[in-house]
Amino acid sequence: MTVRFNPFSAEFRRDPYPLYRQLRETRPVHRSLGTWVLTRHADVRTVLHDRSFSAGLIPRLVSEQARRLSGENVPRIERLGRKSLVFTDNPDHARLRGLVNRAFTAPTIAKLRPVVEKTALRLAESAARNGGMDVIAEFAAPLPVAVLSEWMALPDTLRENVGRWTHDIRFLLEPGLMKGADFARVAEVVDRFAAALDDVVQARREQPGEDLISRLLASGDRLSGEELVFVCMMCFVAGNETTKSLIGNGSLAFLRHGIPPGAGAVGEALRYDSPLQLTKRLATRDVEIGGETIRAGDQVLLCLGAANRDPGVFADPDRFDPARDTTGHLAFGHGMHGCLGGLLAELQAEVAFETLSGYRLSLRDEELEWQDQSFIVRGLKRLPVTVGSAR
Repeated sequence: MTVRFNPFSAEFRRDPYPLYRQLRETRPVHRSLGTWVLTRHADVRTVLHDRSFSAGLIPRLVSEQARRLSGENVPRIERLGRKSLVFTDNPDHARLRGLVNRAFTAPTIAKLRPVVEKTALRLAESAARNGGMDVIAEFAAPLPVAVLSEWMALPDTLRENVGRWTHDIRFLLEPGLMKGADFARVAEVVDRFAAALDDVVQARREQPGEDLISRLLASGDRLSGEELVFVCMMCFVAGNETTKSLIGNGSLAFLRHGIPPGAGAVGEALRYDSPLQLTKRLATRDVEIGGETIRAGDQVLLCLGAANRDPGVFADPDRFDPARDTTGHLAFGHGMHGCLGGLLAELQAEVAFETLSGYRLSLRDEELEWQDQSFIVRGLKRLPVTVGSAR
């Protein structure tokens, strides 16, 4: 019987890994839903590494969908796609990445640890006082928003709205799922968020500090004001949902395996239940992969979650093993579009797991629901736990 790929099914949302395994074994490179679907680690890594596969598909779809469904021009949304680091190809990508990399160095990220620790401890202590919490809503979701807001030194009035605005703009990562009303709403949110950030950027031009925006401004005039605003916006859009899901998925893995959360297992949490399951590329030339010819203009869906469970790379891949060597996992992508904020996501997950390990946690409900607003991100809707006394 032919194995069919359907990322929209309830069964896939609950547990995609049995299907991934079947596809790797029987149809590792095949066409489905109008796109090529790749599930083996070697094939996925090859495409991520090959710069002839473009990351610019989403901006094109955003532009087409916005004009077709909303019936009006939405220039800010289109420019956000065309100028965002996540979606650009060279030479624009190399220029933007080179400038932004100066602010995302390992020493700079390491200096954020006290901020992350303070925020995580505050959230955990609140949960302990209440005897329990929803790990997603009360811990995993607010942590990355608070950390990024602090790093950018955003004013309190803006911090109050960032989480909600980020949730709306995130839907641009999957424009095919959006309707006309969605574009109208998101277009308004993008304009409001950008205007608020414009004010912050201007204030930092006049009085720079040690925050991220000031560091980005120090990159010089080669990073325009709008590009800087888009970088800040996409830090939230690309980093919030995935970091939240990393902490949530990892916490669930620890709880289900009866293992206290451990800082040293972030890599295994990323590999075992990857927050970003799928990403798309567009072929710009004919390429042969896995015995199939992918033509120029074809879309390619890369199953990162399947690649990270490939037994050819990770022995006994369906086992959660915090001591495992996870070198080579593709949870952060690979190549020139490898996740810019990977170090920050790892730091936040490390501190989150360290903090939670100080309390006795237990699941309140084994029947859990997985989010259904995105088919590229795997994350829980809720993770209710009881929080006992400190260990």
